[in-house]
Amino acid sequence: MFQKAFLIVISCYHIIVIAWMVLAVITFLILLKITAPFGRHTAESWKPMINNKVAWFIMEFTVLAVLWFFLFPRITSLSIPVLIMVGLFTIHYLNRSLIFPLRIRTRKKKMPLVIMLSAVFFNLMNGYLLGFYFVFYASYDLSWLYDIRFISGILLFISGMIINWRADNILIHLRKGNETGYKIPYGGLFKYVSCPNLLGEIIEWSGFALLCWNLPALAFLVWTCANLIPRAIAHHQWYKEKFTEYPVERKALIPFLL
Repeated sequence: MFQKAFLIVISCYHIIVIAWMVLAVITFLILLKITAPFGRHTAESWKPMINNKVAWFIMEFTVLAVLWFFLFPRITSLSIPVLIMVGLFTIHYLNRSLIFPLRIRTRKKKMPLVIMLSAVFFNLMNGYLLGFYFVFYASYDLSWLYDIRFISGILLFISGMIINWRADNILIHLRKGNETGYKIPYGGLFKYVSCPNLLGEIIEWSGFALLCWNLPALAFLVWTCANLIPRAIAHHQWYKEKFTEYPVERKALIPFLL
């Protein structure tokens, strides 16, 4: 009886992953029309609100909590390639949930509670899909460490992380002391695009999808693009409307193209 129920869960898993990616495409189309109201696009009408730093911690730490809920009881049985995959994922989200919120200078800024809750749901799903896969499906042996997909994926992931962290650092240091306004960022890939931090994340998760070469990692990449491409376009338009001196040669996300 238990085995039959488990097989049903396994077959449903693939349907859930595909449906999750379809929802990402729908969300992408919606976000091209409606800008999510947080950060520079926050709207006071979207009450109730929650402290910005607290919101960042709750919504970003969720994915680690769910992922490790699946992994921790079986940590000794995980292969080295899986441990590397999980390690890279964990490094990214430890930065996003613990280090990044402490560094951002968003004095008294708040985030709509509904945005935080939607991000929590997003990360619950991604933590579940990845954790379930790594525990019940993953069958990477040591030879995967020498596969071109794994090697090139790691290089992409690390390159994207460096781009993302460097851009975040430039943005964080735009504000001095108790300043709360926005300024035009310069330096690094800001020479070419308005959102190198978002470009870095897309490169990161492209690398992750490549080095993992599995369906939930691909779904994570699809969702990353669905969320960040419209966000970058909205940021770019916002910069151009707010600053008359904004560099005209900059693109939104991809140098010389988009």
